[in-house]
Amino acid sequence: MQVRELMDKIGKDALPPVLLFCPGATPYKKDLTWEPVLADRAVAKIVKTHVPEGLNDLVYSVFYADETPVADILLEATTLPFLAERRVILVRNTERYNMMSGEKKSPLAPLLDYINNPCETSLLMLIAPQIDKRKKFYKACEKAGALVECPQLDNRELSAWVRQEAEKRGKKIDEDAIREIIRRAGNHLSDCFNAINLVATYVGETSTIREPDVVMACADVAEESVWALTDAIATSDTKKALYTLRQLIDFGKNPNEIMGTINWLLENAYQASSETSLSPKSSFIAKKVKPLADKLGLVKLKAAFALCTDTHFLMRSTGVDENLALEMLVIKLAAPRPAKRPARSAKVQVIPPRR
Repeated sequence: MQVRELMDKIGKDALPPVLLFCPGATPYKKDLTWEPVLADRAVAKIVKTHVPEGLNDLVYSVFYADETPVADILLEATTLPFLAERRVILVRNTERYNMMSGEKKSPLAPLLDYINNPCETSLLMLIAPQIDKRKKFYKACEKAGALVECPQLDNRELSAWVRQEAEKRGKKIDEDAIREIIRRAGNHLSDCFNAINLVATYVGETSTIREPDVVMACADVAEESVWALTDAIATSDTKKALYTLRQLIDFGKNPNEIMGTINWLLENAYQASSETSLSPKSSFIAKKVKPLADKLGLVKLKAAFALCTDTHFLMRSTGVDENLALEMLVIKLAAPRPAKRPARSAKVQVIPPRR
């Protein structure tokens, strides 16, 4: 079931005794995506509905799968509730269970048995930002009907969500403003949430949020990621460079657009290089790309252009995975410059003295 279906059931219908909040696919993406805000809001609504006020310490427990043994979690789940109909247990980081065997002697086996035959007086909620459908953990939850998919919203759903969040703050928001928030913040709800808070504070008592308000109040998250990518390449921080690249992809930037951005960065770095007589049109851009220009130098910048051309050709002309091709490009660009070898001392020929 989708997390939005679950939200409608909370407080109206009986919930299954086990729920696994996991990634899911949107209509426009084949890969599974994960939206933590949706999962967290569903959990919060369940806790508010099923945990009597003032009884959190007696009825509600939170564990982390990478810290708490399965046996301790199951002991809590099989303990009868006190002064409430159901005991509520939340377990985070359960993607750890993807790596555990489901064999009989495995520490995970008791949990799989519990999922197949859960205690009706407990509600066990499992949070897994990553899931492996081939593993017994996922298959047991699927068989028990415990799956709650929390994928990122598509554009239509995201627009509706932004509108609802604005209305919660007593604001109307026009369509251009919604599009601008999504363009600047991307499709992660936490970023959109922060953008809405910023613009709502910016407009003050004004009842309607318009596009210029968003432009004035909100930073372009994708633009910040571009500069973060620049800095990561300049400092040879490959891990950060790959993370930032993935952020740009998650923001909805297509591979060709990212390829064009990298080319643009290199062009400005070339112009900002002290080895040329050129300079970027903006002093702001010049300052941003100067570390990249200093790291690569003129010779390596020219080689980087050739590398980009080759990568772009592969993306257009072969069946290569475009995201993988971009990752390889970024890895090569961020590679540390080889240390200069110390100059070899000249050999001195020793001429023996004449006798």
